[in-house]
Amino acid sequence: MLLAYIDESGNTGAVAGGGTVTYTLGCVLVNDSDWATAFDEAVAFRRRIKERFGILMRSEIKANFLLRNSGSIRKLGLAPAARHIVYRAHLRVLQDMQVKAFAIVIDKRQHDLSDGQCFELAWTTLLQRLERASTAARTPVMVIHDEGENDQIRRLVRRARRRLTAGSLYGTGSLNVPARMLIDDPVPRNSDHSYFIQFADLVAYAGFRAHVAPSKNIAAVCPAEMWHELGSAMRRETNMHGGGPAPGIVVRMH
Repeated sequence: MLLAYIDESGNTGAVAGGGTVTYTLGCVLVNDSDWATAFDEAVAFRRRIKERFGILMRSEIKANFLLRNSGSIRKLGLAPAARHIVYRAHLRVLQDMQVKAFAIVIDKRQHDLSDGQCFELAWTTLLQRLERASTAARTPVMVIHDEGENDQIRRLVRRARRRLTAGSLYGTGSLNVPARMLIDDPVPRNSDHSYFIQFADLVAYAGFRAHVAPSKNIAAVCPAEMWHELGSAMRRETNMHGGGPAPGIVVRMH
């Protein structure tokens, strides 16, 4: 079974109304047979982070906290260079954990999407990629996501089992490719209780910044090239036919 840990970056609000320019989902895929080893590596990694930077094992590490020296790390007063190292290390270690990561970026600058349309487009695109991943691996997949919008995510996952459209590679129109290997309802988790969802948050923001270059201050922590620190953890198959700013990142404009 594939375990798909998912978190978001940005919001679904209209850009003209003050919303972020993109809404992005980050996904970390873990094979169930590799989960115990990956988790042990994540724990060992967080222990190294604690020893070097003083960030407690129980502290939640999110992109926003690293960018702004806020949340659980605020009192440590880490310099931007240190926060950059922490961010980079989180992406690099995913290779050692033998997991794969990808991102879905909804660019809202060219089209007026309602909150619901933006949210649905992001999740439908992600579920399409999970359907392809589960079919290729011939294994079921379970969705595990950060708490919030639980009802909407459950509705979309249930619908995807019955009907999930995907563009044809060989002509116009779309195909109905139900995600029959999605297991049960999605599982909401509190992100501060899951290292894997925290990794997904960092993946999401790095995916966004690969598409939209950051300001100088933000780049001191997460430059546009941060995504490439994933190395072999990038799931290249995710956008093999669709382009994108980098392997493993799918960008939708509408």
